Amino acid sequence: MPPSDPTSASSVAAESPERTIEFSDNRLLIELCGEYDRNLAQLEQLLSVQINRRGNILAILGEARDRAAEVLQGLYERLEQGKEVEAGDIDAAVRLGKPTDGTAAGTGVRDGDQIEMFKGGTLEIGTRKKTVEPRTKAQQDYVRALYENELAFGIGPAGTGKTYIAVAVAVNQMMSGHVDKIILSRPAVEAGERLGFLPGDMKDKVDPYMQPLYDALNDFLPGKQLAKLIEEKTIEIAPLAFMRGRTLSNAYVVLDEAQNATSMQMKMFLTRLGQGSRMVITGDRTQVDLPRGVSSGLSDAERILKDVSGISFNYFTAKDVVRHHMVAKIIEAYDKEAPVG
Repeated sequence: MPPSDPTSASSVAAESPERTIEFSDNRLLIELCGEYDRNLAQLEQLLSVQINRRGNILAILGEARDRAAEVLQGLYERLEQGKEVEAGDIDAAVRLGKPTDGTAAGTGVRDGDQIEMFKGGTLEIGTRKKTVEPRTKAQQDYVRALYENELAFGIGPAGTGKTYIAVAVAVNQMMSGHVDKIILSRPAVEAGERLGFLPGDMKDKVDPYMQPLYDALNDFLPGKQLAKLIEEKTIEIAPLAFMRGRTLSNAYVVLDEAQNATSMQMKMFLTRLGQGSRMVITGDRTQVDLPRGVSSGLSDAERILKDVSGISFNYFTAKDVVRHHMVAKIIEAYDKEAPVG
């Protein structure tokens, strides 16, 4: 029997071990299932359910069948809006669940910000090349904090999107005219290795440390445009030591790997904040590469600034990892072996 609404998916609820959901557009259903039904397989693994396809009907078995049906409905609506469904989108849909508030109220965004709250409960950050959507509740809170506060901290393990989201917001803010330039910085500290003498000029020497920042920018801006913006110094990528003596006005400033800044460097950086600027500090307290006995500026900043109004602190855990699912397991294993106080 065809669904009552031919333009959208419809559910057939039943008080039985099986939940069925019917879709009217076979082309979108194929995209929903993914190549060789890999999207269904991912959802089965995440929710411990079994999904069987019968023509344009998906039958779901398992305790979480209703939750799986909600996720499938949401992903189908995403496809109806012309968006793609990737592995990360499925993971996000399962993690985030139903929004508690379907409105954009309380997001704290300024007029002109290219960020929207959709009924699926996700925030979207528009850039030139792609749209970035937070995939966990912690990421959603972080995005809101970046728009609400002039100074924000994102602290947590690798792979949780701290820097990626910060750079996306920076590009968004530059595109919308809220800032004139982007400044991205990192402490040039060796991560346990001795790299020795690096040939070339100063840029050649420091670029290996800055590569993750270039990688993020390449995701958000076309190559030629990015190269031009860097050449014009509208976008700057520089080691933390190069920030000394500057006043950073009308800029979106990101300090990455802040756990490797000394206390003096952190104070120096924070006091560069000028009129019309926003500043984001990201770091992972478990990956400090400073010499033994040298205090991390990130930890000191947390302690000193925790009660200062207008400064936000957002924290991530292994549950917020959005890289390969094994990364979260690796982080949790290391945390159990050597808990960090």
